[in-house]
Amino acid sequence: MLTRTQLGDLYKKLRDTNVLSVYIDGDQTNPADRRAWHTALEHGLSEERRRVAELDPAGLDAFDAASRRIADELAGHKAFLPDRGWIGFATDDELCYAEGVSVPMPNLVRWEFGIRAAPYVRALKQSRVVVVALVDRRKARIFTYKGGTLTECADLVADLDHGELHESASSHRAATETGSRGETGTDAGQRALEVSTARLNTRILETVHDLAGRDGFVVFGGTSDVVAGLVRQAGALSGRVTERASMHVDMSDAEVLVHTEEAASQLSLSAQGMILDNVLEAARANGRGCLGVDDTTEALRDGRVDLLVVSRALRQRDMDLVDHMIGAAFDHGAAVEELGADVANRLDAEGEGVAARLRYTV
Repeated sequence: MLTRTQLGDLYKKLRDTNVLSVYIDGDQTNPADRRAWHTALEHGLSEERRRVAELDPAGLDAFDAASRRIADELAGHKAFLPDRGWIGFATDDELCYAEGVSVPMPNLVRWEFGIRAAPYVRALKQSRVVVVALVDRRKARIFTYKGGTLTECADLVADLDHGELHESASSHRAATETGSRGETGTDAGQRALEVSTARLNTRILETVHDLAGRDGFVVFGGTSDVVAGLVRQAGALSGRVTERASMHVDMSDAEVLVHTEEAASQLSLSAQGMILDNVLEAARANGRGCLGVDDTTEALRDGRVDLLVVSRALRQRDMDLVDHMIGAAFDHGAAVEELGADVANRLDAEGEGVAARLRYTV
C-alpha cells in the first residue's frame, strides 16, 4: 500500500487532472458471490458514466479511456479478487495506481479532478503494523501483524553456555558455568541466567523498535516480570504499548492471531483517544485548534492545519465534504486521521465530526 506521504504526493500530482477513482469491496467468501464485485463495478461505472454524460458530455471519451484501463487491469480476475479490497486510479492516458488491499473497501466509482482519497485514509489506519513479542527468561517469539496477516519473524534464544543470543527455530539447552571462587554452582547458574536474560531483553527491544518503526503498535505477552521489565525499558514506544497477561510464549499461531487482533483494536482506540484529547485541548486552551465544519474549512483554506481529524460517521454522511477536506489537508502537508467507535462519537458531539490542530493562530 501507499504510505500517507505517498498518498498525499499522488493527490497533489493529480489534483488538476480528471481521474477515475475506483474502490471495490472484494470481501466475499460465498461461492455464489464470487463475481459480486464485478457486478458492483459495472453498475458503478454505468452510473458514473451517466452522471458525466449529463454534466460534461465532452469528457465522455476521456472517462471511457480511463474505464478501459481499470477494466484491463482487472481482466485477469475471473472469480474472487485475491484480497479483501481493491483500489485503482486512472486517467485517460495512464493507470496511475492499482493494488489489492487486505482491508475491505466500499464500492465506489468517481470521475473528478484529483483522486478520491477519503476511503484510502481509512485503509491506511487499518494497515498499521502491530509487533507482538512473547517472552520468558530464556526465549522470545516475535511476530508482526499487518492487514490481517500474522507473520513470525524472529525466534530469539538465550544461550547460557556463551552468554550470547541466537536466532533459531528451536531453543538451545541451557547449561551452568563455573562462577567466581567460592560461588556455588546454583549461584553461578543464576548469575549466568540473569546476564543472558538481560542480553536477550536488549535484543528483543532492538528488534521490536526496528519492526514497529515510528507509528507501529507493540504487544508484550509472557512471563509477567520479564514483560514488566521490557515495558519499563520501552520508553520510545510510550503510548503504543500494551501488555496481555493471557498470552504466553508457547501458544499456537492461531491463538496469537486472536489475541493480537483484540489488542490491536484496543491500541487503535486508545491512540485515537489521545489524538482527539490533544486536538480538543489545543482548541480550548490557546486557540491552536478548531472544532466544527465552518472553522475547520476556513483553517484548511488558509493552510493553517497541522492535523485534521474526522469521524467515520461524518465521512459516511457526507463523503464529498470529507474528501475535499482531506485533499486540502494534503495540499498543505497536514496529517489526517479518521476516528471510529466511541472516540468518533465524542468528536461528533463536540465538533460536528471534524476538528483540527493548527500550526498557528490568527
